[in-house]
Amino acid sequence: MNNNNIQSPNSLEPKTPTTNYYHPSPSRTIYSDRFIPCRSSSNFALFDISTPTPPPPPSAGGGSSSAAYTALLRTALFGSDLGYPGTPDKKPVNRNIFRFKSETRQSCHSLCPVGFDDQSIGVAHAPIKAPRKVAKSAYKILDAPALQDDFYLNLVDWSSHNVLTVGLGNCVYLWNACSSKVTKLCDLGVDDSVCSVGWAQHSTHIAVGTNNGKVQIWDASRCKRVRTMEGHRLRVGALAWHSSLLSSGSRDKSILQRDPRAQEDFVSKLSGHKSEVCGLKWSYDNRELASGGNDNKLFVWNQHSTQPVLKYCEHTAAVKAIAWSPHVHGLLASDGGTADRCIRFWNTTTNSHLSCMDTGSQVCNLAWSKNVNELVSTHGYSQNQIIVWRYPTMSKLATLTGHTYRVLYLAISPDGQTIVTGAGDETLRFWNVFPSPKFQNTESEIGASSFGRTHIR
Repeated sequence: MNNNNIQSPNSLEPKTPTTNYYHPSPSRTIYSDRFIPCRSSSNFALFDISTPTPPPPPSAGGGSSSAAYTALLRTALFGSDLGYPGTPDKKPVNRNIFRFKSETRQSCHSLCPVGFDDQSIGVAHAPIKAPRKVAKSAYKILDAPALQDDFYLNLVDWSSHNVLTVGLGNCVYLWNACSSKVTKLCDLGVDDSVCSVGWAQHSTHIAVGTNNGKVQIWDASRCKRVRTMEGHRLRVGALAWHSSLLSSGSRDKSILQRDPRAQEDFVSKLSGHKSEVCGLKWSYDNRELASGGNDNKLFVWNQHSTQPVLKYCEHTAAVKAIAWSPHVHGLLASDGGTADRCIRFWNTTTNSHLSCMDTGSQVCNLAWSKNVNELVSTHGYSQNQIIVWRYPTMSKLATLTGHTYRVLYLAISPDGQTIVTGAGDETLRFWNVFPSPKFQNTESEIGASSFGRTHIR
């Protein structure tokens, strides 16, 4: 790939109703309310039906084409059991004239005495659907200098307006996926650094969590800081928006619920974790907040609780990645770090543990596809891979490699087809992994045909 060392941040290239016809399966047994004899299994010889003399071979120079056609037609209609008189391999079969046997649906061509090619008569059969293929390599790579190799941070997010935000050192950059334009949003200065970023839902506002325990709100459309909120004593490594409300998780073990419209810095404080909060995610209906911590705990909170309403303690390592299913209400997936390596599934409606999958390596991130019932996980020690899974079988659709460090960061495009991953190798890689909402493996509109390696700053 070509390296374009561009220093200027602004020049970065980085139902309608349809008629349903019933087509039963060819192998399906047909049951009916009355007996209809199966002609192919009937012995018409018992009716003294005369059989025509077989036509002489072509070498004999005789025979009639009409007799040959009649013989073929008779065989097709009544079966080959009748045979021709005098043929040693066809012996009379003694059986009932009619016997009880269920017919199966046959193609009309099976009754034709002369074989035909389906294509020659314009018969179109539904093609067998091939398994969906996932491209094994990233279609775009951005160099991201100073992207931290820290498991507990969340430095990449993708907005509903198709703009990617990434925290690099003490700065936040925006990359427009439509134009590939890069904008420097903010610089926290030498005394602070970016620990988390998060786009508000259907908005141009971004929350930035800092190492000094503050949360800044920025309007990306104007590159203007709207507000700075305090309350945490240590770094803020996790952020999650709930409509216009914001949740922030910190190394001080607390979660603060904030309303940027209110005068107070936070409206409530959630206590329960015994170590750093490194994962936060609101459910799609905005009724439940899931949090993961370095205490190996996964908690679920409702809109009004200050103590967790559900506690899951099965993980044996830090719980960073949390993903709510967009397809099944109350279905929650969570991951475990190096000492755990497992993806676990929970039903928060019934408060039950559904299943567990040992992935073989540290799990860093999880994300569900909104178009199909699949999810993607990113991994660290020791394979640094990306895996696309089919749920609920948890069969692997693809294993993607390319990063040389732990794949610590993950975000999904607004159309649900593309993911971007970030790692300590200071690269952002873009992959087409999910189909479109119409289940077609089409290229994403963010520029999948634009190959190359550029710089994020």
